[in-house]
Amino acid sequence: MTTDEIKALIEAGIESAQVTVNGDNGMFDTIVVSDKFDGLTPVKKQQMVYATVNTIITSGAIHALTIKTYTPKEWKTASKLLIG
Repeated sequence: MTTDEIKALIEAGIESAQVTVNGDNGMFDTIVVSDKFDGLTPVKKQQMVYATVNTIITSGAIHALTIKTYTPKEWKTASKLLIG
């Protein structure tokens, strides 16, 4: 499983999401920014992302997936903190 394949799955499952995926060897980190997360709890946001990749997780193609989710407004603040 490649980062591009994971990115494509998430983007297909969450309309207009901005997705970044890093990693290899079955261990990946992803940042997903979407207005579809507006008003949702952090758990519900992660469940939305997991739903898009659940089949590859259960197949064993991904061993670990760290998910960070943001609304566009949250990302505006978080990206400044991450980038500095």
